[in-house]
Amino acid sequence: MRLSIRHKLFLTLLIATTLVVAVMYGFMHWSFQHGFVSFLESRQQARVERMTEQLADIYTAEGSWNGLLQDRVRWWRLMADGRGMHGPGKGMGPGHGQGGGMRGPGGLEGGLALLDADKQVLAGRVVDPGNLSLSPIRVDGRLVGYIGRLPGRALSEMVDVRFAEAQRRAFFWIALLVGVVTVTLSWPLANTLVRPLRRVTAATRELAAGRFQARVPAQGNDELGDLARDFNDLAQALERTESARRQWMADISHELRTPISLLKAELEAMQDGVRPMEPAGLAGLQADVERLNRVVEDLYQLSMTDLGAMSYRKRPVDPVALLQDDVEASAGEFERRGLTLMVRDTLAEPVILHADPDRLAQLYRNLMQNCLRYTDAGGRLEIVAGRSDGRLTLDFNDTAPGVPEDALTQLFERFYRVEASRNRALGGAGLGLAISRNIVEAHGGRIEARPSPLGGLCIHIELPLAP
Repeated sequence: MRLSIRHKLFLTLLIATTLVVAVMYGFMHWSFQHGFVSFLESRQQARVERMTEQLADIYTAEGSWNGLLQDRVRWWRLMADGRGMHGPGKGMGPGHGQGGGMRGPGGLEGGLALLDADKQVLAGRVVDPGNLSLSPIRVDGRLVGYIGRLPGRALSEMVDVRFAEAQRRAFFWIALLVGVVTVTLSWPLANTLVRPLRRVTAATRELAAGRFQARVPAQGNDELGDLARDFNDLAQALERTESARRQWMADISHELRTPISLLKAELEAMQDGVRPMEPAGLAGLQADVERLNRVVEDLYQLSMTDLGAMSYRKRPVDPVALLQDDVEASAGEFERRGLTLMVRDTLAEPVILHADPDRLAQLYRNLMQNCLRYTDAGGRLEIVAGRSDGRLTLDFNDTAPGVPEDALTQLFERFYRVEASRNRALGGAGLGLAISRNIVEAHGGRIEARPSPLGGLCIHIELPLAP
């Protein structure tokens, strides 16, 4: 049988409360029994002490126990109400004494006995003196006898029994009432506690069905409220991811459609005889294939960095020396485009990074290619290497054209271009900066875009130095 959380919670509350009530009932019953018996014991002891004084007065007045022993009615009256010291009661036999307040054998007087100085039983219950609790009777400092009482008597008098039973019943009904209240409140309380979980469950099914707009109301500051807020954050992240995925697919299709369309148009033109199949036409086809290959390669590199599948073989590297090598390798290409490329090293001494030199070189080349594609002829790229707070800083500053302020934060998004109509023959697929961001973050650094002091774009990089 499958029990829901609501039923489990209800049963837990019910069992826990029942155990508490049972323990409380048992403890209260035990406490009452012991407390009430102790009270009766102290009361009996007080009466025994009074009777000891009365018997001492009788012995002083009569000089012996003979008068008391010869008049049994007087003894029973003394046991019943302490009036035996006034002499025999006329017209009062044992029957009358029992009806007039004398208690039965199980009461106070039924458990008392009068003993002489030698501890021989003279009157009252005949039991072994060794079982009695003895209270001495003294007259003028001389021991004349004892009052013996059976200790530890259970509840026996009718009034005491009725009182004890009344208390037990009261305890029982209180416990029963608490149990009923617990059952009455536990079910609504279980429903109240489980209701947020049911909402989260329903919203989870919505997410599983692909409806990422599902949200749950986040109420309260407890764990259930935290769960609702965490669920909403998850749903929002999934919604953004799904939106990015759809945009990603649309952008990929758009990026691949253009070179493929050009290839198709050129080939159809050659097939129809509109364009002759000559080296110039084939060169155009080759250029389109190269652009298509570049897009596919960029997509592959980006997917590898996104998945973390790109291998990083990190070792101690001098990043500035590596940068100088890449600058020298790219200088000819910059020169052909009419651009100046230079490195300004402001470091007081060489620094070491724990990095993958191949990936750092890929980062440098991506950023230089980005400048090479979009910087106006006659401009320059100045790379400044420095150090700040134990981190290497690299600033790739180029000249005009610049980037609007509102576009700086979007430059590292996939396929983003400041100008949608930018010539694809010169520009890339808009993936280079996204790949660069992944490489920097894989090395524990950060990258951001800023306005360049030279009038163009500044790509600022910070990388942690090796300890």
